[in-house]
Amino acid sequence: MSTNTERIDIDQPRWDQSTFIGRFKRFFNIANPLNGLYSDKELYQAKELVEAYRENREPSGTTLEEIHKAKTIYDSAFHPDSGDLMNVIGRMSFQVPGGMIITGCMLQWYRTMPAVIFWQWINQSFNALVNYTNRNAKSPISTQQLGVAYVSATSAAVATALALNTLTKRAHPVVARLVPFAAVAAANCVNIPLMRQRELLDGIIVSDKNGENIGESKIAAKKAISQVCISRITMAAPGMIILPFFMERFDKTPFMKRLPFLGAPIQTFLVGMFLIVMTPTACALFPQKCSLSVNKLEPNLQEIISKKYDNSIDTVYFNKGL
Repeated sequence: MSTNTERIDIDQPRWDQSTFIGRFKRFFNIANPLNGLYSDKELYQAKELVEAYRENREPSGTTLEEIHKAKTIYDSAFHPDSGDLMNVIGRMSFQVPGGMIITGCMLQWYRTMPAVIFWQWINQSFNALVNYTNRNAKSPISTQQLGVAYVSATSAAVATALALNTLTKRAHPVVARLVPFAAVAAANCVNIPLMRQRELLDGIIVSDKNGENIGESKIAAKKAISQVCISRITMAAPGMIILPFFMERFDKTPFMKRLPFLGAPIQTFLVGMFLIVMTPTACALFPQKCSLSVNKLEPNLQEIISKKYDNSIDTVYFNKGL
């Protein structure tokens, strides 16, 4: 048993999720890159402690701070729907190290067609894995659907980048530097819906406030995926928009003319600084436990709710994913 007589609801976030600040604090902890350094053994130990606390059987002497730490580690590595351990590359804690390297390279090597193709393919492969890992796990997707979605999403991203590169060949250098962001933004609007197409086609499971499943809603799926698209574009925007203007000037300084090879590592480091702030900021734009008014659902679901709950509920909930 815990040494602290005060008990918390372990299934609820530590901070108020109805406010942006509360969501930011939560995701700042979950997306902390240091969470990616925990071994599988440590991750499962955190999971065991969370589950033990939930059942009021945690080891004697366990402090509330230890419970909070275990819950943060648990939330950073295990899927909120299935409870399964997520692959390390797809976790939000890997967004900073993974994103800074890939984005830094995209911003540095954007002039030649082979470089554009390679780095856009790497980026969209990374995004596809992140999108799949953070999907709503209650809506399964087959291996064939996953393969088609991956090929379609990466192809669309590469095609977008190449088209924009061609259109901006004679444009101002700064405009050309913005091509990677334009390609990433456009590709996210393709990649995320394709990787989560099962939810769009068949609907996402919605539940009441107690977590009891009610049915599947395509309208809820559209809301969830559109919010994730906005969040992902917001996550990339500051680093990919501000840095091109900065690097365009910085590259012309005497320092960079003497040491041009430092361009890539400096740009990669700066992208990382942006992502440390922007990853939790973008994730916090919308509540992860999304809600939707019953009167906005499909007629068949409204009918089910009316019969089952006798019109006693006016809102349903679902995990929008990240």
